[in-house]
Amino acid sequence: MSHRSLVSTVALAAGIVVALLAQKPAAGQTQPPTTKGPAAAKAWTPARTPDGKPDLQGIWTNYTLTPLERPKGLGAKEFYTDQEIAELTKRAHDRGDLGEEGDVGFTRPQAVRYDLELYGFDASTLRYSSKRTSLIVGPEGVVPPMLPAARERNAEQAAKNKGHEFDSYANRPLSERCLMGQERIPMLSGANEGNLLQIVQGPGYVAFLREQNHGTRVIPTDGRPHVPQNVHLWQGDSVGHWEGNTLVVDTTNFTNLTAFRGSSEKLHLVERFTRASNDTMIYQFTVEDPTTWAKPWTAEIPWTKSKGPIYEWACHEGNTMLSTILRGARVTEAEAAQKKGK
Repeated sequence: MSHRSLVSTVALAAGIVVALLAQKPAAGQTQPPTTKGPAAAKAWTPARTPDGKPDLQGIWTNYTLTPLERPKGLGAKEFYTDQEIAELTKRAHDRGDLGEEGDVGFTRPQAVRYDLELYGFDASTLRYSSKRTSLIVGPEGVVPPMLPAARERNAEQAAKNKGHEFDSYANRPLSERCLMGQERIPMLSGANEGNLLQIVQGPGYVAFLREQNHGTRVIPTDGRPHVPQNVHLWQGDSVGHWEGNTLVVDTTNFTNLTAFRGSSEKLHLVERFTRASNDTMIYQFTVEDPTTWAKPWTAEIPWTKSKGPIYEWACHEGNTMLSTILRGARVTEAEAAQKKGK
């Protein structure tokens, strides 16, 4: 892509987001009071945007201790009791480590690291967002076993890059290059690790701004089809539609460069966003890739309303990591060549 095309594309995306941010709830519209529990969530009626769609707007956090996969010792147990949640939370606050039973993220004690409390990573705030023992729903609670062909495919890819990890910037991970980070989809959660997301809506569009890398997804909801099958994108091609009070986002056309847990370009992702109360959103996603897993699998993550704000995530500015890594590799190669020549 030429520089001029890139600038035009960025300008277009920025224009869409600005237009969406300009949308406001209808005059006199008020939010219903917060309600608790599944029964209350079913009875709760979300506010509407000026074009009559459920209002999902606001700043949300998917902050949780719940791990993606269920700890092995729990078997088919899908939910903890209130007492178990209280005990696990106390362990997280006292020790900052839960093993398989919780993901404490950057708050985990580390021998060589900054004092993370200086940056707001406070273990005393760790919590579970639900009683689920895993984000993956169902009696199994784990990602299905990878198909033999998928294991072979990923092994071949790893072998191809082995020994070439430091050849150039193209061999480094996309996150290290500030091209893709935690804004990847599906949107997995963690504890104290860039968990904020802002949603803004406008007629025919919903936009998602992630805290990390400032990646913005602009989802059309005007009924348009996916782009042609020969067009592949790092984040895939997302189109949305409304099913009652739920926003359903269907994403296809991925590349094999942004493989999700070993998936291929055949990855198919369906995300569902349902506002359950004034301060609660239920985010559910289903992953399907017939070339990677024998069956689809689904995860559910409650989101909580947050005051924010979402600060700028300046990844490129001052990112000397990439240049330092490659320079170090060249120095190592020169030293090896010098020794060989002696």
